[in-house]
Amino acid sequence: MGTLLGLTVANVKSLARDRAALFWTIFFPIMFVFLFGWIFGGSGGSKISVGFVDQDGTQASGGLRQALAGVTLLSLHDGTLDAEKAAMQHGDVSAVIVVPKGLQDAFVQARTGNAASIAVQVYGDPSQNQTTQVVQGAVAQVANGFNLAALGGSAILTVSQLTLQSTSISSVAYLVPSILAMALMQLGIFAAIPLVQQREKGILKRIGATPLARWKLVGSNVLLRLMVAIVDAVLIIGIGFAVFNVHIVGNLLEVGAIVLLGSASFLAIGFALASFLKTEEQAQGVVQVVQLPMMFLSGIFFSFDFLPGFLQTVARFLPLTYLGDALRQVMVNGAQVAPLGADLAILAGWLVVCLGISARSFRWE
Repeated sequence: MGTLLGLTVANVKSLARDRAALFWTIFFPIMFVFLFGWIFGGSGGSKISVGFVDQDGTQASGGLRQALAGVTLLSLHDGTLDAEKAAMQHGDVSAVIVVPKGLQDAFVQARTGNAASIAVQVYGDPSQNQTTQVVQGAVAQVANGFNLAALGGSAILTVSQLTLQSTSISSVAYLVPSILAMALMQLGIFAAIPLVQQREKGILKRIGATPLARWKLVGSNVLLRLMVAIVDAVLIIGIGFAVFNVHIVGNLLEVGAIVLLGSASFLAIGFALASFLKTEEQAQGVVQVVQLPMMFLSGIFFSFDFLPGFLQTVARFLPLTYLGDALRQVMVNGAQVAPLGADLAILAGWLVVCLGISARSFRWE
């Protein structure tokens, strides 16, 4: 028994001295508890910005607005239909609620025994399914309350679900740019691991001692990964088209240019990380710490509306936010996080800064 206890104590001491093992077994899960708690726990008092268009201008529509304003998760912004649609496409609001003309007349007719119904329109973005469902659910709940108060539950007020596009675009079409952005991010950042591995084993030192120019050695690595990025893009877009009937709205050349810029930006980040990491074990840990939170905070799979304010601020600094947004705008014309030019400028900024860091700090041994 004493031997067992002694070996256990020795193993505990060994674990305590292994900082990487401590991080992955204890601190990394704790970090994700906080991350998912902040995303899904509703902390931070974040609200969904929603455009409200009152085309009826009556006491009934005013009462409907007041009821919607009382929903904790919604923040209403009044305007015209065209203005609120434009605001949604620019990412300023996440949905638009339209009260059509004739709302009060429908209630008056229903009270006199005449059959009447009118639909409140909710414009949503299929790329933000969670947000759209929350808004539609809130409007449906308020509409049911109005129906119950008016005529004991008769379906006078209904909810019509619409999108901003003139053609029907499935939710899968909005996932394709997100998956492509994630693949390009991983391709670039994970480039740090083999570089650190080769340095640790002395391979980079031996390669650097050859007559070949070092920039050619680095350039061949970069070209290889850019070729893989193009193959990834072709496969992902091709499968989306062939299997799920996903049609690209924008120009394929523009998509290709964004793929190359995004890949180069994340490759630069990968090289910058490799400049400071000493062991393969460190590289694997750091790469996971960088890429996993980025996936959840960048808006490619989870809407910004469910993030607390401070995490939304963090998300605005992440390059994956702008790569996903640029691909979505060109491929499916989704709601914007930023104008396309700003997306490209920010990606180019990450590329230039990280290239500068890599050029100054990268070590061959």
